Amino acid sequence: MNPVTRSYDRGERGMRPLTLERGVTRYAEGSCLVAMGETRVLCTASVEEGVESWRRGSGAGWVTAEYAMLPRATHQRNRRERGTVGGRTQEIQRLIGRSLRACVDMGALGERTIRVDCDVLQADGGTRTASITGGAVALYDACAWLVGEGRLSTSPFQEFVAAVSAGIVDGRVVLDLDYSEDSRAEVDFNVVAMESGGIVELQGTGERGSFDAAQLGVLMDLTLGGIRELCSAQSAAVG
Repeated sequence: MNPVTRSYDRGERGMRPLTLERGVTRYAEGSCLVAMGETRVLCTASVEEGVESWRRGSGAGWVTAEYAMLPRATHQRNRRERGTVGGRTQEIQRLIGRSLRACVDMGALGERTIRVDCDVLQADGGTRTASITGGAVALYDACAWLVGEGRLSTSPFQEFVAAVSAGIVDGRVVLDLDYSEDSRAEVDFNVVAMESGGIVELQGTGERGSFDAAQLGVLMDLTLGGIRELCSAQSAAVG
């Protein structure tokens, strides 16, 4: 096969440029503007005293997430979701919440809730994975805020989590799909993993075909390597 041409002159194993800008909002206890190529997501983490009724008395806290896409984040304007949240949105925000909970010692957090809002400003593929990567940085800062305010003696944040996509596009296995690749991928794959290497979630789908065990192994190697890069960037961002 001839060398593949991708955005940002990257090869099959290359990721889009990443930036993680902290402290981008005045009022949230933690915030991060994450950019993966042309995808941009504003992640804010809000600390609330107390937990939902089903969690009360446990001595443990909770981390949850909400996800939304601005009406003109895509090529054509989408309607705002008012009242009822669509199935895709529910699925994505549950994924983000599950992923971010892996970062935090809930017992050490105490009976507090941290809500991470992920608002997509511009979408070019990988909005859910970017939300997890940026959301973890916002969550880190919210936990640090609790220590800075004297509400906790030590941070309940344990380690970073990050996420990245991979897929089979035009018969090639590639890492970190942008929209032009994601929209025509034969196989779409998302992986969430911890800084220490533990896997939190796998999402793999044959959109226009199937994949075998050998291709799965390559996809896993690619994504876990990418996540190591992302976690290094997260650690560098927080100093």
